[in-house]
Order: sequence, then structure tokens, then C-alpha cells
Amino acid sequence: MTYNPASVGATGRPPLRNRRSIRLSGFDYSQDGAYFVTVCTQNRDCLFGEIEDGNMVLNSYGQIVSNVWRDLPDHYFHVRSDQFVVMPNHIHEIIILNRDHVVGIDVGAGLKPAPTKIHALPEIIRGFKTFSSRRINELRDTPGTGLWQRNYYEHIIRDDDELNHIRQYILDNPAQWETTDRENPNALQKAATIKMNFEELGI
Repeated sequence: MTYNPASVGATGRPPLRNRRSIRLSGFDYSQDGAYFVTVCTQNRDCLFGEIEDGNMVLNSYGQIVSNVWRDLPDHYFHVRSDQFVVMPNHIHEIIILNRDHVVGIDVGAGLKPAPTKIHALPEIIRGFKTFSSRRINELRDTPGTGLWQRNYYEHIIRDDDELNHIRQYILDNPAQWETTDRENPNALQKAATIKMNFEELGI
């Protein structure tokens, strides 16, 4: 598996602080590796459910998003779904590209050769957005309505330690929603208020 030598920041949190949607220049995003991806809804609208007692409770739209994500390996044969969570207005996921395990497709009478088309990460995320948007828009009778932000955030995972750290970050994400999740406008407002109060107290 190929990893990028970039490291987790000094805070020990996954490297999402800059929130800039840029791909590494010259990097081949179709090569085998593990990628940490965050996809946000358009305008950060909370569409997929609510956090209750630190747990994400999916509504019908959120369940569609979850099902589409789980189904990705059925459409992209070199894709393996790892840890993921659907939040009220975004999804965190670890996606692993590994063409070594693609030996063929079971078609009942036997295996036919594995597909030769290897899709890169941007194509896979675009497919995820398209599949989920279409199904949700069908359900709410809003054909052609934008669901996701145009771009997404990704990080190339460099080693197993970082992989496990990001898995834990994803697992903990629902519990952080009310206080520190940067995608929750209310949490950001609370954090700003606390900071202002501390400044007024001279802390």
C-alpha cells in the first residue's frame, strides 16, 4: 500500500484544519492506498438526521447515503470501504483502493476476468455523490437539486498508526458534534462565545 509522507498535525487530530480542497499536484489518485475523505452537503445543510446522546440517528436521506457508501465496492471492484460515519451535514470515510484482491467477478458459471478500468479517487467520489443525490432527489421529488458541495476534502493516509488514529476520530465524531465539530454551525458559535467570555474574564 502506498502512503503519502505527510504527518498528522501536532494536535494529534487528522489534518483537516485548513479545509482547502486541493489535490496533491502530480499524485496518482488511482494508485493503491488508504484515503480519508470528507464530503459536505451544499451550504452545510443538515439533511441526514440528528445527533441524540452522542449518537447519529439517520433519517431516510441519511440511510440512503449510508447504503450508497456501503455499495461502492459493487460498482468499483478495487474499492474497499473502511470506517465511515454519516453526520447531519457531512460524511467522513476511509476508502481503500487495492487492485491486488481483484482477481475476477463471479458470474454464476465461473469467474470472468477482472475489469481493466481502474477508477481514481475523484471519479469514485463523483459516483458516490451522483448515486446518492439521484436517490434522495427521487425520494423528496426534487430532481436536479444540488445535494453536495462541489468539491471534497481528502488526506492520503501514510501508515497503520495514522489509519487507526483516523478510524478512532471517525468513531468519536458524533460525540463531538455538539461541542467541537467544525461542520456544526451551532458548535462553532458556542466555541466563539466561550472564547469571548474567557477574553472578558482576562483568561
